[in-house]
Amino acid sequence: MMFNPHKKHGFFPGPWHESPFHKGDLKYIILDLVQEKPSYGYDIIRALEERSRGFYTPSAGSVYPTLQMLEEMGYVASVNQDGKKIYTITDEGRKFLVERRHFADKIKSKMQHHWDSENMVEMTAIMDEFEKMGRLIGRQLHHLDSIEMKRIQEILSDVYDEIEAIIQRDIK
Repeated sequence: MMFNPHKKHGFFPGPWHESPFHKGDLKYIILDLVQEKPSYGYDIIRALEERSRGFYTPSAGSVYPTLQMLEEMGYVASVNQDGKKIYTITDEGRKFLVERRHFADKIKSKMQHHWDSENMVEMTAIMDEFEKMGRLIGRQLHHLDSIEMKRIQEILSDVYDEIEAIIQRDIK
Protein backbone atom coordinates (compact mmCIF):
# COMPACT_ATOMS: atom_id res chain seq x y z
CA MET A 1 0.00 0.00 0.00
CA MET A 2 1.31 3.40 -0.94
CA PHE A 3 1.76 6.04 1.72
CA ASN A 4 -1.46 7.96 1.87
CA PRO A 5 -0.65 11.53 2.88
CA HIS A 6 -4.35 12.27 3.30
CA LYS A 7 -4.63 9.88 6.22
CA LYS A 8 -3.62 10.90 9.70
CA HIS A 9 -1.01 8.38 10.79
CA GLY A 10 -1.31 7.07 14.31
CA PHE A 11 2.23 5.80 14.64
CA PHE A 12 4.13 8.26 12.50
CA PRO A 13 2.45 11.64 12.43
CA GLY A 14 4.88 14.25 11.27
CA PRO A 15 5.76 17.46 9.53
CA TRP A 16 4.50 16.23 6.17
CA HIS A 17 1.02 16.96 7.55
CA GLU A 18 1.86 20.25 9.18
CA SER A 19 0.65 23.49 7.78
CA PRO A 20 3.34 25.76 6.32
CA PHE A 21 1.21 28.74 7.29
CA HIS A 22 1.63 31.11 10.17
CA LYS A 23 -1.38 32.59 11.91
CA GLY A 24 -3.28 34.76 9.45
CA ASP A 25 -1.57 33.41 6.30
CA LEU A 26 -4.45 31.22 5.20
CA LYS A 27 -6.67 34.20 4.41
CA TYR A 28 -4.31 35.28 1.62
CA ILE A 29 -4.27 31.84 0.06
CA ILE A 30 -8.04 31.47 0.29
CA LEU A 31 -8.58 34.92 -1.24
CA ASP A 32 -6.20 34.02 -4.04
CA LEU A 33 -8.11 30.79 -4.68
CA VAL A 34 -11.54 32.46 -4.81
CA GLN A 35 -10.05 35.16 -7.02
CA GLU A 36 -9.19 32.40 -9.51
CA LYS A 37 -12.74 31.02 -9.37
CA PRO A 38 -15.73 31.11 -7.05
CA SER A 39 -15.56 28.10 -4.74
CA TYR A 40 -17.28 26.11 -2.03
CA GLY A 41 -15.38 25.64 1.21
CA TYR A 42 -14.76 22.01 0.31
CA ASP A 43 -13.36 23.09 -3.10
CA ILE A 44 -10.88 25.30 -1.26
CA ILE A 45 -9.82 22.43 0.99
CA ARG A 46 -9.37 20.18 -2.04
CA ALA A 47 -7.42 22.85 -3.98
CA LEU A 48 -5.01 23.33 -1.08
CA GLU A 49 -4.60 19.56 -0.81
CA GLU A 50 -3.81 19.38 -4.54
CA ARG A 51 -1.33 22.26 -4.37
CA SER A 52 0.46 20.52 -1.52
CA ARG A 53 0.59 17.29 -3.51
CA GLY A 54 -1.46 15.67 -0.77
CA PHE A 55 0.94 16.50 2.04
CA TYR A 56 -1.40 19.01 3.68
CA THR A 57 -5.14 19.02 4.00
CA PRO A 58 -6.51 22.02 5.86
CA SER A 59 -9.25 21.23 8.31
CA ALA A 60 -12.76 22.50 7.83
CA GLY A 61 -12.20 24.09 11.25
CA SER A 62 -9.55 26.37 9.74
CA VAL A 63 -11.07 27.05 6.30
CA TYR A 64 -14.70 27.82 7.20
CA PRO A 65 -13.94 30.28 10.02
CA THR A 66 -11.45 32.02 7.70
CA LEU A 67 -14.13 32.27 5.01
CA GLN A 68 -16.58 33.66 7.56
CA MET A 69 -14.02 36.23 8.70
CA LEU A 70 -13.28 37.23 5.09
CA GLU A 71 -17.00 37.62 4.48
CA GLU A 72 -17.40 39.78 7.60
CA MET A 73 -14.49 41.92 6.41
CA GLY A 74 -16.20 42.35 3.03
CA TYR A 75 -13.44 40.55 1.09
CA VAL A 76 -15.66 37.69 -0.08
CA ALA A 77 -19.37 37.33 -0.65
CA SER A 78 -21.33 34.12 -0.56
CA VAL A 79 -24.52 32.84 -2.12
CA ASN A 80 -26.34 29.63 -1.29
CA GLN A 81 -26.34 27.19 -4.13
CA ASP A 82 -27.72 23.67 -3.73
CA GLY A 83 -27.61 24.07 0.04
CA LYS A 84 -23.95 25.12 0.07
CA LYS A 85 -22.27 28.49 0.21
CA ILE A 86 -20.22 29.46 -2.82
CA TYR A 87 -17.67 32.20 -2.16
CA THR A 88 -16.62 34.91 -4.58
CA ILE A 89 -13.99 37.60 -4.09
CA THR A 90 -15.29 41.17 -3.84
CA ASP A 91 -13.69 44.36 -5.12
CA GLU A 92 -12.55 45.01 -1.53
CA GLY A 93 -10.95 41.56 -1.46
CA ARG A 94 -9.11 42.22 -4.73
CA LYS A 95 -7.93 45.58 -3.39
CA PHE A 96 -6.71 43.88 -0.19
CA LEU A 97 -4.73 41.32 -2.21
CA VAL A 98 -3.19 44.01 -4.44
CA GLU A 99 -2.18 46.11 -1.43
CA ARG A 100 -0.55 43.09 0.20
CA ARG A 101 0.66 41.34 -2.96
CA HIS A 102 4.26 41.09 -1.70
CA PHE A 103 3.08 39.32 1.45
CA ALA A 104 0.72 37.00 -0.46
CA ASP A 105 3.48 36.18 -2.97
CA LYS A 106 5.86 35.39 -0.11
CA ILE A 107 3.35 32.93 1.35
CA LYS A 108 2.80 31.28 -2.05
CA SER A 109 6.54 31.03 -2.55
CA LYS A 110 6.91 29.40 0.86
CA MET A 111 4.17 26.91 -0.06
CA GLN A 112 5.89 26.07 -3.32
CA HIS A 113 9.24 25.61 -1.62
CA HIS A 114 7.63 23.48 1.10
CA TRP A 115 5.88 21.10 -1.33
CA ASP A 116 7.59 21.28 -4.72
CA SER A 117 10.63 19.27 -3.83
CA GLU A 118 12.55 17.76 -6.72
CA ASN A 119 12.81 14.70 -4.47
CA MET A 120 9.06 14.15 -4.10
CA VAL A 121 9.31 10.54 -5.37
CA GLU A 122 11.98 9.75 -2.80
CA MET A 123 10.05 11.53 -0.05
CA THR A 124 6.97 9.48 -0.84
CA ALA A 125 9.02 6.26 -0.81
CA ILE A 126 10.39 7.14 2.63
CA MET A 127 6.87 7.80 3.88
CA ASP A 128 5.78 4.43 2.43
CA GLU A 129 8.40 2.78 4.62
CA PHE A 130 7.15 4.65 7.69
CA GLU A 131 3.64 3.50 6.86
CA LYS A 132 4.72 -0.15 6.49
CA MET A 133 6.61 -0.03 9.78
CA GLY A 134 3.68 1.57 11.55
CA ARG A 135 1.31 -1.11 10.31
CA LEU A 136 3.72 -3.92 11.24
CA ILE A 137 4.35 -2.63 14.73
CA GLY A 138 0.71 -1.70 15.26
CA ARG A 139 -0.51 -5.16 14.31
CA GLN A 140 2.06 -7.09 16.32
CA LEU A 141 2.99 -4.96 19.31
CA HIS A 142 0.49 -6.57 21.66
CA HIS A 143 1.95 -10.03 20.78
CA LEU A 144 5.49 -9.11 21.82
CA ASP A 145 7.09 -9.65 25.17
CA SER A 146 9.06 -6.97 26.99
CA ILE A 147 12.44 -8.23 25.70
CA GLU A 148 11.24 -8.07 22.07
CA MET A 149 9.75 -4.60 22.60
CA LYS A 150 13.00 -3.39 24.15
CA ARG A 151 14.98 -4.75 21.18
CA ILE A 152 12.66 -3.01 18.70
CA GLN A 153 13.01 0.22 20.66
CA GLU A 154 16.83 -0.11 20.50
CA ILE A 155 16.74 -0.75 16.75
CA LEU A 156 14.49 2.27 16.20
CA SER A 157 16.78 4.38 18.35
CA ASP A 158 19.80 3.29 16.28
CA VAL A 159 17.94 4.04 13.03
CA TYR A 160 16.97 7.46 14.38
CA ASP A 161 20.63 8.19 15.20
CA GLU A 162 21.74 7.13 11.70
CA ILE A 163 19.10 9.25 10.00
CA GLU A 164 19.95 12.21 12.21
CA ALA A 165 23.62 11.85 11.25
CA ILE A 166 22.69 11.95 7.55
CA ILE A 167 20.50 15.01 8.06
CA GLN A 168 23.18 16.79 10.11
CA ARG A 169 25.75 16.18 7.33
CA ASP A 170 23.34 17.73 4.81
CA ILE A 171 22.75 20.78 7.02
CA LYS A 172 26.44 21.54 7.33
